[in-house]
Amino acid sequence: MKDQGATGPNKERQEAPHAHWIGVTPGNRFAFVADLGLDKIMMYRFDENKGSLVPHEPAFAKLDPGAGPRHIAMHPSGRFVYVVNELKSSVTTFSSAAQKKNQPYLVLKQQVSLLPNNFAGRNDAAEIAVHPNGEFLYASNRGHDSIAVFDIDEAKGTLTEVADVPTGGKEPRHFAIDPTGKYLLAENQLSNNIVVFKIAPATGGLTPAGQVVEVPSPVNIAFLPED
Repeated sequence: MKDQGATGPNKERQEAPHAHWIGVTPGNRFAFVADLGLDKIMMYRFDENKGSLVPHEPAFAKLDPGAGPRHIAMHPSGRFVYVVNELKSSVTTFSSAAQKKNQPYLVLKQQVSLLPNNFAGRNDAAEIAVHPNGEFLYASNRGHDSIAVFDIDEAKGTLTEVADVPTGGKEPRHFAIDPTGKYLLAENQLSNNIVVFKIAPATGGLTPAGQVVEVPSPVNIAFLPED
């Protein structure tokens, strides 16, 4: 756990530990931290009554050197965990192992690129989300300015690319899926707009819904729960 002073191979972005995201697992038993600077997912046992975090054994899961884990999306079943790697423009899939001492909680299953093979420009991956039905995964690219759409294998949790959809703007730093699972809202930070897409129920594919909202530098959207 004591990685103070540790660095990743990307000296410009990984000069020190950089906790970029934290979230709890379904059931609130564990908390994960995506550390972009260390190329690790730090793992804690979470006591929701006390609000306390205790390091899990083992304390972290490793990613490829220079991956730069940015955000995490958890499958609603709790069986699979997906990490979007900002620096390598990829998604890493983990399965959740049994909770035994000294047994890894996260077991590496797959790594996939978010970019077409012929793309050679600058890109930083940004957001990641699993569809509410657990069948599809989405991740955004800043530079390529697209959202990669994947089908999720129900049994294995592995990903198969379905589509690569332009976001209709520049730098989609964030996107959000509405609670009904019918729409995806892509926030293009540098073109100052939010573009609405319809989600195809059968394939998870995205089609522009014809609605574009002008917003200065949008970087996040949250849906209010119904009363």
